[in-house]
Amino acid sequence: MSSAISTDPATMVIFGGSGDLSKRKLVPALFELHREKQLPPTTAIVGYARTGESDETYRAEMKAALAEFARKKPVEEAEWTSFASRLFFFRGDLTISKNFTDLKARLGAIEKERGLPGNRLFYLAIPPSSIGAVVKNLGQAGFVYRVDGPWSRVIVEKPFGRDLQTARALNEELSQVFAERQIFRIDHYLGKETTQNILVLRLGNGIFEPLWNRRYVDHVQITVAESIGVENRGKFYEEAGVLRDIIQNHVLQLLCLVAMEPPVAFDPDAVRDEKVKVLRSIQPQSGEEILRDSVRGQYGPGAVDGKTVVGYRAEKDVNPMSLRETYAAWKVQIENWRWAGVPFYLRAGKRLQKRVTEIAIQFKTPPIALFRQVGVLRQEPNALVLRIQPDEGIALKFGAKVPGPVTKVDPVTMDFRYSEFFGASQPEAYARLLMDAIHGDSTLFARRDEVEAAWEHVTPLLDVWRDNPPLDHPNYEAGTWGPDASVALLARDGRRWRRP
Repeated sequence: MSSAISTDPATMVIFGGSGDLSKRKLVPALFELHREKQLPPTTAIVGYARTGESDETYRAEMKAALAEFARKKPVEEAEWTSFASRLFFFRGDLTISKNFTDLKARLGAIEKERGLPGNRLFYLAIPPSSIGAVVKNLGQAGFVYRVDGPWSRVIVEKPFGRDLQTARALNEELSQVFAERQIFRIDHYLGKETTQNILVLRLGNGIFEPLWNRRYVDHVQITVAESIGVENRGKFYEEAGVLRDIIQNHVLQLLCLVAMEPPVAFDPDAVRDEKVKVLRSIQPQSGEEILRDSVRGQYGPGAVDGKTVVGYRAEKDVNPMSLRETYAAWKVQIENWRWAGVPFYLRAGKRLQKRVTEIAIQFKTPPIALFRQVGVLRQEPNALVLRIQPDEGIALKFGAKVPGPVTKVDPVTMDFRYSEFFGASQPEAYARLLMDAIHGDSTLFARRDEVEAAWEHVTPLLDVWRDNPPLDHPNYEAGTWGPDASVALLARDGRRWRRP
């Protein structure tokens, strides 16, 4: 979130350069930055993969990827030609140390040819099990300058471990080679415009921050809903589940931005210090409280957008008797002065009714029913809704009198949409985050203590769920809003989930 701009050119090495993430997100994001002239002209991009033949074949592969996944189509030939000159390929194994010494020589040749100063950004678009070997090989081959020399940085994709123990082990592997200031743990949700706007909305507008506390807020709901199933990620989901895949990172990051105190400055450590304080303020839960305040779900057959779809157990690479969750809801309490007594309801799921990510701050209703004497017996609570996807924007719901001789109050909504107000489509989240990493701005990336603090709360949940396997899976139809137990979780408190 820094406004600082660095024009230092660099060499970016993408490990997993031919993988799905590279084709769908990374190369299209880099092409967008190239097209917008945000990359220095000499910056080079090297795809590292086990299979491939040459720079030319790699460029052809990435051209086909852009034809399918670029945000603005068609890709003009002149723009592609100038971008392709940045692309290079290196074939190597992630575990063979000689491949890394050969890579170092190849990068030296590319950098000499293009006049690059030796700044390097390594993107680990690889399975978590391979990170340790790559980081060790980078260190042994002399790629990483911790103090002097050109800068060296590494971007690590989620998941950051499977639990607290593995997260700490992964962080130790990284810290053996890279200093913490060189490590950028990426969560693409933090690159979305509405996510970045949370602090601006709160702290840049005098009408909201005075209300952002337990005196005025009744509760907060954070929803990450997807209408798709696990698609071709059945093997991954069998190991992870939605709690690891979405709640531990995306949802808890959003919770931190909503609940944190104003930082002393908009610099990386000041912002992340306040996020860590939120995580450390989440009230620990006993096993009994976890079972009471959390819900698991797994989708069965159903219909989404009018099309019949199979249940999770019939998906590719999924155990036909699987107990893995594809839906999770969780009630948490933040025990600090600002939020004591205000529940935060978190939910995420696959094969739900629609794709939507939003944060809803629901305010308390007025203490006196002023209009009861004229027949108004109930008023909808005010709500501020931050839509993160798909149509990024902010909506404020409040009550207004319906025109006419009878006093009747109906909820109305003031709705701001980024696309309508600012015109052009919003930047791709990965494009913003890649530029921040090149600039060395880690504000929107997770710090080590932040990752481990999140796992300190999620790991007990995983342990309790493991020791108490569900008896009702699958327990919701595809195309619905999840299991009945999730509705009951809020109904017990006299509340209900929003229907986005």
